[in-house]
Amino acid sequence: MKGRAAVLSVAVFLVAASVCFRGLSSAYQTHQVFFQNTDYELNIYRIYGDEPGKTLLIIGGIQGNEPGGYLAADLYVEASLKRGNLIVVPRANFVSIVRNVRGVNGDMNRKFAGLGRGDRDRLVIEKLKELIQESDFLLNLHDGSGFYADTWISDQRNPKRYGQSVIADCETFFSQRYSTSCNLGAIARRICEKVNSQIVNEEFFFHFNNHKTSAVDTIHPEQRRSATYFAVKQHEIPAFGIETSKCISSAKERVRYQAMVINAFMEEFGVVPKHPGIALPDPAMNYLIATVNGATPVAVYNGETLYLNKGDLLTIIHVEANYERGITANIPGTGFYNDMRKQITVNRETEVVVKKDNLTCGEVSIKFAKRAEVNAAGRCRVDYLIVTVNDSRVAVCPGEHLSVCRGDVLVIQDLVAPGCDAEGFKVNFKGFVGNRRFNDGEDRGYPIHTDGDLMSRYAQDSAGTVYPVVVKKGSENAAVFFVDISKSAPGSM
Repeated sequence: MKGRAAVLSVAVFLVAASVCFRGLSSAYQTHQVFFQNTDYELNIYRIYGDEPGKTLLIIGGIQGNEPGGYLAADLYVEASLKRGNLIVVPRANFVSIVRNVRGVNGDMNRKFAGLGRGDRDRLVIEKLKELIQESDFLLNLHDGSGFYADTWISDQRNPKRYGQSVIADCETFFSQRYSTSCNLGAIARRICEKVNSQIVNEEFFFHFNNHKTSAVDTIHPEQRRSATYFAVKQHEIPAFGIETSKCISSAKERVRYQAMVINAFMEEFGVVPKHPGIALPDPAMNYLIATVNGATPVAVYNGETLYLNKGDLLTIIHVEANYERGITANIPGTGFYNDMRKQITVNRETEVVVKKDNLTCGEVSIKFAKRAEVNAAGRCRVDYLIVTVNDSRVAVCPGEHLSVCRGDVLVIQDLVAPGCDAEGFKVNFKGFVGNRRFNDGEDRGYPIHTDGDLMSRYAQDSAGTVYPVVVKKGSENAAVFFVDISKSAPGSM
């Protein structure tokens, strides 16, 4: 890197840096999906602040067995910003995250100096390079080995370890792009000091780790192929690696430390959030929605069994869980890590394994049935749920969301199920009890007051606005519908 005697503060560097999002004056978000329905699906989120400012790129999951990084990045996908912008890539290496390995095709963070056209990571690397070019700063999130220390203390705490450190490739560098110098070391030390003031256990303090990547005598020459080195050398923007220690066994604790460091960097760079916060419930699947041979979708809850005939075509079209991102559904033996939205021919009894990243959060068994035992949902197709909303009649298809206002009164009138006796079904509005003397789970015919009759713990969201209506035939799920309750006038379904 080109050195220079005069080292300017980050404030001067900020003034000199250009902004790709210049001119945007109101907050909004965008979400792009690249390589969809492949093992290399890449989700990119852009968050724009109320006021224009600098753009910080956050990359998580570039190495798939480091959950502290990708779970921390996930926290910022739905951030609201007062000033500045974020580009967030929570899961750069999705297939490796699902398999919980560093890199299915080798270390993705060692491919920024160049790679062959046959490398399966090539398209993802090219997209990440484009994002780096758009940005003013880069944070690359990792879980590292042991604990970094300037001098040898022990096998787990020494200069060759990474954990609990803020890494840069040099102390300072001169940016031709902005015609100024940037002191990465000074920035990193300020971040460490700010974060350490919030940490009780000194064993978990963060330290600046200067890799001196360009130096002849560097102990980290492999970093010349990393994302941060590419950002500094090719695009001359400040770039840092954040490493929490794998010796901290709790992923939630590592995420908390990652978020503390990210928040400190955002403050340093003038990217101002509106509503910071951390919430990490354990992942849990509720149900999945699938079609069999292209018929009406059915809902199958976690732990239940879906009965099919050999040769049936199964398509999993949705998984309802307490997380939206990082969810996969895999039918072992298909050749894919994620079978969502793929039509699979079922030739053997198997299962659907649902994961949040690399953690299993739900399972559905698939078994072959004798002809008389095929799912009730397979024998009887449910086409519509008939509901009145304030005396207006509405027909809702399986899987659809009916939008109503808080205070509206609903009555589930009946089902349309061609060739079946509608009385043979049970229709249960989750969170509502129709017969208070004997809760039999049958809620047809009862007025449902949306401003007082509902138990919020059954809602599918934390705001208590989305409730499922589950239709069963015997012990099997036949269909599921949803009621969305808003404060304002409802839109079209």
